[in-house]
Amino acid sequence: MSLVSLAEAAGVTLRKTGADLTGCCPFHQDGTPSLVISPARNLWHCLGACQAGGSVIDWVMRAEGVSFRHAVELLRDGMPAISLGAGPKRSTVRRLTSPLERTAADDELLGQVADYYHRVLQESPDALAYLAERKIGHLEAIETFRLGYADRSLGLRLPDKRRKEGAEIRGRLEKLGIFRASGHEHFAGSLVIPVSGEDGNVTEAYGRKIRGNLRAGTPAHLYLPGPHRGVWNLAALAASDEIIICESLVDALGFWCAGFRHVTASYGAGGFTADHAEAFRVHQVRRVLIAYDRDDAGDKAATELSASLHRVLPPPVPRWGRRQ
Repeated sequence: MSLVSLAEAAGVTLRKTGADLTGCCPFHQDGTPSLVISPARNLWHCLGACQAGGSVIDWVMRAEGVSFRHAVELLRDGMPAISLGAGPKRSTVRRLTSPLERTAADDELLGQVADYYHRVLQESPDALAYLAERKIGHLEAIETFRLGYADRSLGLRLPDKRRKEGAEIRGRLEKLGIFRASGHEHFAGSLVIPVSGEDGNVTEAYGRKIRGNLRAGTPAHLYLPGPHRGVWNLAALAASDEIIICESLVDALGFWCAGFRHVTASYGAGGFTADHAEAFRVHQVRRVLIAYDRDDAGDKAATELSASLHRVLPPPVPRWGRRQ
């Protein structure tokens, strides 16, 4: 969005002065035009009392009295017309559009959160760069598995926590594990990979921090609280009786993007669940290729999984008799 349109929406009359535009600054009592806008660079500066300036985001932060992230979200929503008198009217900050419906059931609410994270990822250069670096940035993979990114903006789009509806929706999200008791998003700063059941409802979600400069003790891998539920990429089990199983969902995505679509993942070393075993039985999986990490934990878990699979899978059949 251009600064010119924001200034005019705030009631500023602009006049051309060389390559720039000037007008009275709306952020203080300005008797003489002290606001300078450079349309070519989309920057502004006040030469008068407030000495403020910067980009479009700085303008919105000052005009609305909001944080950097909140200003970004307002701009993403199209930023409504505002009218500043002698200063910012912080009590009239426009509410951001909520991506969640108050009447949604819990499984629907999780799906709406996944949809929101998915939209955020598609507009996040940092998240898309992480996917490209990990070789899992294929557009088909992003859409097929509804990959998302938690950029800490979800809370900004919910009703104020001091209001009944805001407290209610936050309470529900806390029970589901999306918010923590502190009010912070559980997956903040993470690539989010939802796991969906046969009905399409989200049963689990995995989060992987995309930045390496984490504070000591901050986990890089996160799941929703409680027992793991569901199996990622159930379509593979329905299509093939030979399955590759990885230790992590990111690794499995790497296989999928490399063309090995018959792949799924456990929830870490030792994370093969009863849901996995049941899905393998129902879909008559006959051969499993274990692709765990080549470290002590991965080797130990792979050995244990192999023994477990011998008890779960049906006896092998000749390749000519296998389902194609």
